[in-house]
Amino acid sequence: MSGNDIKIVPVRDKADRAAFIELPYRLHADDGTWVPPLRLERADTLNPKKNHYLQRAEVQLWLAKRGNRIVGRISAQIDPFVAKMRSAEEGHFGWLAAEDDPEVTAALLRTAESWLAERGVRRIFGPLNFSTNQETGLLVDGRDTPPMLLMGHDLPHLAGQLEAQGYAKARDVFAYLLEEKDSAPSVAPARKGLTIRQINMKDFKGDVLRLGEIFNDAWSDNWGFVPLAPSEIEALASELRPIVDKRLVWFAEHDGAPVAFIVCLPNINEAISDLGGSLLPFGWAKLLWRLKVKGLRSGRIPLMGLRKKYTGTMMGSVILGSMVANLRREARAMGMQRVEMSWVLEDNAPMNQFAEYVGGRVYKTYRIYGKEIA
Repeated sequence: MSGNDIKIVPVRDKADRAAFIELPYRLHADDGTWVPPLRLERADTLNPKKNHYLQRAEVQLWLAKRGNRIVGRISAQIDPFVAKMRSAEEGHFGWLAAEDDPEVTAALLRTAESWLAERGVRRIFGPLNFSTNQETGLLVDGRDTPPMLLMGHDLPHLAGQLEAQGYAKARDVFAYLLEEKDSAPSVAPARKGLTIRQINMKDFKGDVLRLGEIFNDAWSDNWGFVPLAPSEIEALASELRPIVDKRLVWFAEHDGAPVAFIVCLPNINEAISDLGGSLLPFGWAKLLWRLKVKGLRSGRIPLMGLRKKYTGTMMGSVILGSMVANLRREARAMGMQRVEMSWVLEDNAPMNQFAEYVGGRVYKTYRIYGKEIA
């Protein structure tokens, strides 16, 4: 069939959104390392009432159809935070999934590019679902292992098809794996004025607000940075509370002020891998049993931050080392055997060096592509 048989249609209603969500479940049906995400979680991510990014950004979703068959999907989005911090001429694409047909991928990309260009965008980056604070990049290395919580797992043909449409690497981001085979690292000697503590569950919202403030300071100079808005930080507090274990979330305070944090979350993907994306009819019971009774053997560190004034200092090294040592001690006691640190920019030398110092090895690489579109 030719590209003329492909029709790109905007997502307009509940049925379209359901089809948008459902497509990867068919595309990955024979992919033994893909973990079907919970459809409820995917629906929440696409719901402006649940995802605060959608309340500020301009977003459009599309489906690719060949006859009555859904063969692809894509999003395009413009974030006012990006326009304010970098350029109003930058836009993003995301949620890319398609059958192994270069014409389908090309048609989807052309549609997203055209929509962005009509709104003044001259440089496009992606895939981002929807921003660098959410699922980031296309998996280009490491498909032999399942993805961890909120990390992507893409079909292998997409990279070549993107490149055939003129897309080139903008940045790679790494996922590091720490395997708890050896004894947990020792905690650095105490330093005057330095306190390492667990998250305070009685002041959970307050600690998450502190986390957001540190995050926005720590990462502000990094490529692709987008700050967490106050509404997103509050939503984060609500979303994290059900799965946070205080033994896996640590703060550092220096002279009484919060200066760093690290968050490890149980790898929910381990618990849902055989549920097919649904909690019905018995998925709830299986999930709760695996979380509360059986326990999980893996976790992911999605959030970590150190205030900029400590970056590259001896005190900064002590702070990070102490937090990680406490976290790994607790994770080991809980029976966790594997912890992922992700994601880390390829050119973030301090974080890459630190990840290697604590025993991490790069085991997955995700690529953010870029292209001039006008």
